[in-house]
Amino acid sequence: MNTVILDFDGTIADTRSLIVKTMQQTIAKLGLLARTDDQCAEMIGLPLRQSFTDLIPMDDATADECDKTYREFFAINNKKGIVKPFPNVVETIEEMYAMGVVIAIASSRGRDTLVDFLEEMGIRKYISYIVSAQDVRNAKPAPDMVNLVLAHTEDNLDDVLMVGDTVFDIDMGINAGVKTCGVTYGNGKEDELQSADYIISDFRQLLDIV
Repeated sequence: MNTVILDFDGTIADTRSLIVKTMQQTIAKLGLLARTDDQCAEMIGLPLRQSFTDLIPMDDATADECDKTYREFFAINNKKGIVKPFPNVVETIEEMYAMGVVIAIASSRGRDTLVDFLEEMGIRKYISYIVSAQDVRNAKPAPDMVNLVLAHTEDNLDDVLMVGDTVFDIDMGINAGVKTCGVTYGNGKEDELQSADYIISDFRQLLDIV
């Protein structure tokens, strides 16, 4: 593989508890219909506003308020060091970089927090391209994020691997025509990843694919 495109939440870093806590605080403050932690976690990977509109029926004004309130709580909850990379992530990214693999990020997260997390984990320097929610018109599973990376790399599609933990990531890769790899340790369900070309349970297994 010449290029490896990585999702962030649930693939590189364990953000589940932070995201779910912040969603639950938002739901409670706005008096919305209660949802379980697992139901909230199933929304991880979608753009922020859509994660609430898909989770709970609401009008546009309420969706806007969810977006605003979530960001306020997130700023409070996101203490330095609270988000950590999954086992073997940092070392594997370093090894792929040393092998000459182009590494990109495609995340529904906002660019500000995404870059901050990558810097904090010490891996920003290995990432050639970062595509965030603000950089594309259409969110996952549309192919826009992958296509934006491909516009820079001009790789053969068979030489590009999209890696993610949810069906949104896998479907995005499929829709873009690239190879796909699902990781089983994140927020998605393993049975939803079966359409991927590869499925791994440890990030280090990426080296066998690359």
